[in-house]
Amino acid sequence: MAWTPESRKGRSLSTSSRDPHAWRRFQHPLASSPEAPAGCGMAAVWQQVLAVDARYNAYRTPGFPQFRTQYIRRRSQLLRENAKAGHDPSARKLYLRLRAQLLAQRYGPLSEQSSFRAYSNSIVRSSRTTLDRMEDFEDDARALGARGHRRSVSRGSYQLQAQMNRAAYDERPPGSVVPTSVAEASRAMAGDTTLSENYAFAGMYHVFDQHVDEAVPKVQFANDDKHLLACCSLDGTISVCQLAPAPPAVLRVLRGHSRGVSDFAWSLSNDVLVSTSLDGTMRIWAAGEGKCIRQIPDPDGAELLCCVFQPVNNNLTVVGNGKHNLHVVNISTGKKVKGGSSKLTGRVLALSFDAPGHLLWAGDDRGSVFSFLFDMATGKLTKAKRLVVQEGSSITSISARSWVSREARDPSLLINACLNKLLLYRVVDNEGTLQLKRSFQIQQGSHPVRSIFCPLMSFRQGACVVTGSEDMCVYFFDVERASRAIVNKLQGHSAAVLGVSFNCDESLLASSDAKGMVIVWRREQK
Repeated sequence: MAWTPESRKGRSLSTSSRDPHAWRRFQHPLASSPEAPAGCGMAAVWQQVLAVDARYNAYRTPGFPQFRTQYIRRRSQLLRENAKAGHDPSARKLYLRLRAQLLAQRYGPLSEQSSFRAYSNSIVRSSRTTLDRMEDFEDDARALGARGHRRSVSRGSYQLQAQMNRAAYDERPPGSVVPTSVAEASRAMAGDTTLSENYAFAGMYHVFDQHVDEAVPKVQFANDDKHLLACCSLDGTISVCQLAPAPPAVLRVLRGHSRGVSDFAWSLSNDVLVSTSLDGTMRIWAAGEGKCIRQIPDPDGAELLCCVFQPVNNNLTVVGNGKHNLHVVNISTGKKVKGGSSKLTGRVLALSFDAPGHLLWAGDDRGSVFSFLFDMATGKLTKAKRLVVQEGSSITSISARSWVSREARDPSLLINACLNKLLLYRVVDNEGTLQLKRSFQIQQGSHPVRSIFCPLMSFRQGACVVTGSEDMCVYFFDVERASRAIVNKLQGHSAAVLGVSFNCDESLLASSDAKGMVIVWRREQK
């Protein structure tokens, strides 16, 4: 959301909208408030232009972050001045489209994940997040708030984001695509194909079997990378694999855990991996060298079952353990953050942040999903809402997405639960309250199956999600199709499919199973 003093002049403002830099807190600054008068509607186009610039800002002068900050501030000033000039609306919209196309040609198209990476990196002091350059979050709150003051989201932010998403869509010219630069990137990558054609994955690009006979619970491509892949195994190791140049190969195997690795996560810059293990430790790895930088024991001495990086500040990682507890850990100091712990009703199996990092969802083995407010200045967790999906049905995967497609314009959550269904929820407020939108039939009764949103927001009608299943298949579902929602079904595994992951341009899909097989599928070339 792009709040500016001009667009709200003479109106009562929320706490966050009084801050002239409040627009920086949101992933998709698409439009001005729907309450604004018609005369302010054209200002929304310039705010969309600024949003496009912000998403690409991290790629400008990588060695001079101060220039990037000055650049985006000056762009904001000039765009606000132009918004007052009353230019022809069609010229403004044409400029927005051409600007997005030129930036995509210059820096490359962005997936939703990469666009948020660029946006978030543009407002922090460093364009990379390595352990050598990370600031101690507890000691320096200025990185996220002036003079250490807490920055919060206004109470109606999620409802307002959904309304603005719809408004931006409804104001588009007839026949045009989703009004975002990411949609143009999707068009450039996918071409004018139907949804079914674009997700026609069939051929096996490669099969990795270095973890055979032990389950591989998670596989994940590196951020903004087509060919770098990692997978963790219950044999206690993590493999980092390279798919190109040919032939595909295992680059390195990370060894150190004494028991199975339950989860791992890439940092935004892909230079650090965090892993959790049944041995009760979290390890920090230098991904490029395969060396363990730090070993951090669980504060409760319990099995660690899941982990996730805080998306804006990768100095903080959230872990969930077998004693029903969540902990926010500073990986530079190896210490638990004060106020960053909370207790659930069961073993914590799944974690996911929203893109701006203000909301965290956690799922447990008792069938509950909890939402937490994350204090960006202190790392403190505040429990907000609880949803019982089904009593006793383990929540094994949670994925958050701000805008799925041109039809699904609400913030959404994708959840796997052991009740033979994949569940899609709508996020209805800033406290993470969930409302069931629809469900998809799969086979999942006991295994920790995962699912994902496709990384590119679709400009076509419909949008896809992908999930594993205990029937040894990978399923693609169109979330907007009323019937016959299965878009594609991949068969080739000999055990329950646990993990799935797309690369950044959706040309490759990786899946892992309970017998340790990892298959990389290639999209059919039309």
